[in-house]
Amino acid sequence: MFFQNFQKEFIYTGFILLFLLVARYFINALIGKISRRNGINIARTHLMQRYVSVALLLLAFLIIPIIFGTRAEDFIVLFSSVFAVIGIGLFAIWSILSNITSGIIMFLSFPYKVGDKIKIHDHDFPLEGIIEDIRAFQLHLRIENGDLITYPNNLMLQKPVTLIQKDAIDKVFEDGTDLI
Repeated sequence: MFFQNFQKEFIYTGFILLFLLVARYFINALIGKISRRNGINIARTHLMQRYVSVALLLLAFLIIPIIFGTRAEDFIVLFSSVFAVIGIGLFAIWSILSNITSGIIMFLSFPYKVGDKIKIHDHDFPLEGIIEDIRAFQLHLRIENGDLITYPNNLMLQKPVTLIQKDAIDKVFEDGTDLI
């Protein structure tokens, strides 16, 4: 009886889910194409693809109740309650969100890649080293003494950075020793 009463809504839901799956496929293919063209690390590519999947899932959770006739007033109550709880939680972890957002921006328009030797012009803590990995929250930088420094993504976008050498991870220093 339930399925007969909502047969049209279930068909619409199926079309929406199919559309979102196809959109996910094409967006992920586009992300893969962009990352291959720009030489972006496969782990960063998978991270961006996960972000797309979560965003489309949240969109589905928003659209499906509308299909089944949920009123705007019900959404207002739900979202105000959810956003109040999330807002309190996000205020406590704003720097994590800042680093994730910076990671997305770095994926799309960061001029440096894994293997490049860079210098970060931080007044308090200047760094020079080779980028080993760029993750969702931080960048891994291998400095000359062999130490691995994790540098927050949001600071990478706030501080001036100089490219010293492209693909330095494969190169040997003038004195004949490898950096890594």
